[in-house]
Amino acid sequence: MGTYFIRRLLLMIPTFIGCTLLVFFILQVTPGGPLEQAVQRLQMRASQEGGESGGASVSDIMGGGSQILPQKALNDLKRFYGFDKPIWKRYLIWLGIWEREIKHRDISFNPGENKLKKRVGKKNRKKIYVTVHKNDNQLTVYDDSGEISSLWHAHIENEDDGVSEGVIFQTEYSGILTGNLGKSYTYQQPVTEVMKPRFKISLFFGLIGMTFSYLVCVPLGIKKALNHGSIFDFTSSVMIFVAYSIPGWAFGGVLLVLLGGGSFWDVFPLGGFRSPSEIWDSLSLFGKILDQLHHAVLPIFAYSIGSFTTLTVLMKNGLLEQLSQDYIRTAFAKGISEKRAVWVHAIRNSLIPIAAGIGHILGIVISGSYIIEKVFNIDGFGKMSFQAILDRDYPIVLSFLVITVMLKLIGNLISDLILASVDPRIRFK
Repeated sequence: MGTYFIRRLLLMIPTFIGCTLLVFFILQVTPGGPLEQAVQRLQMRASQEGGESGGASVSDIMGGGSQILPQKALNDLKRFYGFDKPIWKRYLIWLGIWEREIKHRDISFNPGENKLKKRVGKKNRKKIYVTVHKNDNQLTVYDDSGEISSLWHAHIENEDDGVSEGVIFQTEYSGILTGNLGKSYTYQQPVTEVMKPRFKISLFFGLIGMTFSYLVCVPLGIKKALNHGSIFDFTSSVMIFVAYSIPGWAFGGVLLVLLGGGSFWDVFPLGGFRSPSEIWDSLSLFGKILDQLHHAVLPIFAYSIGSFTTLTVLMKNGLLEQLSQDYIRTAFAKGISEKRAVWVHAIRNSLIPIAAGIGHILGIVISGSYIIEKVFNIDGFGKMSFQAILDRDYPIVLSFLVITVMLKLIGNLISDLILASVDPRIRFK
């Protein structure tokens, strides 16, 4: 079994690279990205202010055919959004296995000028300078001692009328493999800080919803199997299949109308993760628990309704199949009581298919549900990620992809572990 799981862990590497590579390339070549949106905002602003290039298209501006955006400003925008490198290099930089440029300083060589001195910082109240030498189109950076700098590098970005504009910079390995998920374009904060509170919210609803589903569906499936063909079995089957046909977000809307102060009873709040901060901060610990549960009831029902049918039917069919096996009939023939044969032997084996799917479900519920979070106005992980797609906030979109892919891969591995632990007959080779 150890060899099997080592192979599975190694297989996760190409799977992860394949998934992220595909989505990364699709995002990079999709029109209407953050760079185009930034240029379009400048174009609209110039148009409102009566600028000369108000009628220029975005492609004209990015191609340098419009005066609204100088080439240097366009280069700065490309560098900010990471579009100043080839797409393959951008992916390697994002992974963290190719050096990323940081701490940029603009430089400019006048015609006939081949050397200049540039301030790059301050240390212990002492200004630090470097000297940049130009040889044709090659730039070399020297530190104060006259040696070639190991920290600073330089290259030319644009030449116009004999003036060479360039940039000096430092490099570092910084990407998802080093724990750096980037900085959000929308929030102007590190992605980890943006995601952390929202991930906790989706984790809260996802895990509680999954636990609630198992606590309800497993006993219900057992009850249906032991009363197969009865009125209870028929009635409950109708109810769970009707529930299965209702999308979770639609069910959430119905619950809000019925119980959220709509047309009927005002029992639960209309939405939100908890009460506003001015109310929340004034509550005691017990009051905070009640307030949190009060806000969580309707979303959890909406989260869980879709899984009721699958888990219940899986549990019922699994138990019916086990009850028809020869070892159960043998147990009855040996005088073992029906209660012991069912609850000790049959139910344990019928739980194997359900246990094997726990890891898979875990990856789904933690990633959140955008539509349900939208209905209940919950600022969760799914809602944030969907909005990031609309806003072309690539750092958040790609970080969401990394987290969901890893959860999916780890979830499948957990499923194999659980399957091997509950079924001693399984041996991975």
